[in-house]
Amino acid sequence: MTLSNGMIKSLNINEELLAQKLMRDVKDIFGTMVGLEDLLHLPIQIDPVTNFKDCISAMVGMAGTFNGLVSLHMPSDLAVRATCGMLGMDVTEAGDDVNDALGEIANMIAGSFKQHLSKGGLDIHLSTPSVVYGKEYVITLSKNPDQIAVRFATDDDWFMVAVAFGDN
Repeated sequence: MTLSNGMIKSLNINEELLAQKLMRDVKDIFGTMVGLEDLLHLPIQIDPVTNFKDCISAMVGMAGTFNGLVSLHMPSDLAVRATCGMLGMDVTEAGDDVNDALGEIANMIAGSFKQHLSKGGLDIHLSTPSVVYGKEYVITLSKNPDQIAVRFATDDDWFMVAVAFGDN
């Protein structure tokens, strides 16, 4: 997690508390919508915006008082299982259902998280979710963005949620 002093001052909240709020949002959404409860928070050990292998990344842009990107990065197999839990039906491979489900999860995370950035979050607008996937890809943002990221373990895999702030 790396928020600059200027960003912390703009947000009017310390980095640790903001990360805790993001963790709570993610746990609530995954528990309620996906059926993945008791997620274990893990330390971040990889760059939260680059170098994914056989993953699916769902991203939602933020624009307004704070600009940035909320992203969910999940291994393909876990994304299929999460989609099954969310939709209550059998899904056997990544495709439209998985893309839609992960896009909606990212949208819910962004919608919850923006509430922590300003009073009611009404001054921050969200984009339509975008989803990328592949055997290997890189997501590039502005140089050295202010960002926080949280990583979670399920029984047999892990996923990550990151928020990168752009220039305002």
